Amino acid sequence: MGVVMRGGIVNWHEIISKFLHLNFTNQRMETISLDEFYKHMAPPGEGGLNLLLPEGINKEIGHFNIFNVADITAKIKVRPFMPYNRRAYYKISWISGRNRAEYADKVIDIEKNALLFATPKVPYHWLLQDWDQSGYFCVFTDEFLVQTKSGVVLDDLPIFQPGGYPVFQLSDEESEEIAFIFRKMYKEMSSDYAYKYDLIRNYVLELIHYGQKLQPATLLYPTHTASARVSSLFIELLERQFPIESHHQKLSLRTAKDYADRLAVHVNHLNKVLKENTGKTTTDIISSRIVQEAKILLKQTDWNISEIAYCLGFEQVAHFSNFFRKQTSLSPLGFRS
Repeated sequence: MGVVMRGGIVNWHEIISKFLHLNFTNQRMETISLDEFYKHMAPPGEGGLNLLLPEGINKEIGHFNIFNVADITAKIKVRPFMPYNRRAYYKISWISGRNRAEYADKVIDIEKNALLFATPKVPYHWLLQDWDQSGYFCVFTDEFLVQTKSGVVLDDLPIFQPGGYPVFQLSDEESEEIAFIFRKMYKEMSSDYAYKYDLIRNYVLELIHYGQKLQPATLLYPTHTASARVSSLFIELLERQFPIESHHQKLSLRTAKDYADRLAVHVNHLNKVLKENTGKTTTDIISSRIVQEAKILLKQTDWNISEIAYCLGFEQVAHFSNFFRKQTSLSPLGFRS
C-alpha cells in the first residue's frame, strides 16, 4: 500500500529525493503551500500530480489527503529532515518509531509512539532517529473543516493554540486506538461512498478530540472570567504580529504599555491579570515571544542581524544583541552558528 492514488504505482525514491532536495536547499524560511507540497512529491512525467491527488477532492470544500509513513521511509536513502518552514496547511501524524520534534525553543524526543498536531502558525523540525518507522499522516486545509461542515473553528480549538507543543507520546493501547482511526480514514479514501469526505471529517475531529484529551486539563477548561478574557485578548493580539515573513514587516506593539493601550486597560491591571493567569509579567511574555521569533529568523533565514533587529522592533542592533543575550546567554551570531 502507498499514498491513496489512482492510475498506477508511485516511485517513492524519486518523490522523497525531490522533497528532501527542497528541504535542504531552502535557505529562507517560507510558507510551504499544498501546491508546493504536491509538486515536490509528485513522480516525474505528465499526470504525475494526479497520482497523488485524492479522487473527487476538487468537488469538495477544502482539501484532505492521507499517507502511509512506512511506504515513504522505506525508500529514503538519506536521513530525512523537515525544516522550520511554516506550512499553509494542517497536519496530524501518528508515527511509531524513534523520532525528534524540534521547536524553536524546545526539543521533544519520541522513543516509540507519538501523535503530532501541526498548525500553520508553529514551525518545527521533524527528525527520524532510526529507519523502523510506521504510521500515517494526513494533511488538510482549514476549509476542509470549515465550521458549516464540522461545527468547529479550527483556530479556536486548544490543540491548535500557539505557544504549545502538541506532540504526545502514546502508550501501546493509545497508539492502537489512534491507528484504528487512521486505518478507517485510509480505507475510506479508496471507497466510492458519496459522502466519504463527510465521514472523514468526523474521523479527523475524532483525532483532534483524542489529542485534546491528552492535554492538561488547565488548557481544556479555561475560566471565562473578566481577567481570563483580558489574558486571552492579550495573547491573541500578541500572536497577530507573527510570523515575521518579510524584511519590511515590523512589530508595531513592543511594550506592555503598547498592549495595554490597545486593550484599553491600565498597564498595571494588564500586568496583574497576566501574572494571576500565567505566572508571568506582561514584559516576560512579550520578551519570550520575541525571542522565539528571533531564534526562528536566525536559524531559518539568511537575513543579517540588522534586518532581524529592525523587524523585531529594535532601532539599534546593539539593543537587540543585548536583549537576545540576556534572554538566552548567547549572542545572535553565536546562536546562529
